[in-house]
Amino acid sequence: MIDEQQQEQASLYVLGALPPEEEQAFEAQLRGKAELRALVRDLQRAASSVAMSAPAAPPPAALKDKVLRRIESAEKLKVPANAQEVLLGHRFLPGAAQSGWKQLPIPGAWIKLLSLERERGYAVLLGKLDPGVRYPAHTNVGPEDFYILTGDLHIGDRRLNAGDFHHADAGSLHAENYSLEGCTLLSVLTLDDPLVAFAMD
Repeated sequence: MIDEQQQEQASLYVLGALPPEEEQAFEAQLRGKAELRALVRDLQRAASSVAMSAPAAPPPAALKDKVLRRIESAEKLKVPANAQEVLLGHRFLPGAAQSGWKQLPIPGAWIKLLSLERERGYAVLLGKLDPGVRYPAHTNVGPEDFYILTGDLHIGDRRLNAGDFHHADAGSLHAENYSLEGCTLLSVLTLDDPLVAFAMD
């Protein structure tokens, strides 16, 4: 049974309008209530349909000029080659770097923490499965997104290849993952995900 407050919270959750503390509490409810997860999925589909059916509106005429002026002023900015202060707030990881990988308790399964956004509540990681490795079925603590960079990844009977994307809602059941050829993927996970805690440990 879904009460009136949960219906209102579900609507605000789909629109991204719940305050952070209420959003966390609502996601905890989602994990334990299949009926509520179904309502959120229906609301997400309805919101997408409404957004797609809205007539296209041309941007204000002044906006194009404003953007072009901003680009022009940026191009005129002369930065000395040795001005390291320009890179403050930036972090670079070479693609070939082999450091930073942590082996999961499952042999042949690895993760690597790329960045952490504590205030926004998410982390970006690389994941890697060696050929033939199987990752057990589980329930997703929070929403997760991943993009296959190399190889193949099977989720149940669904095969994903390089260039494919996958999203899972918080509280959703995730079938066994496995790779025949081995794979590397880029993932975005919430900070309460056990993989993030493991990567940070």
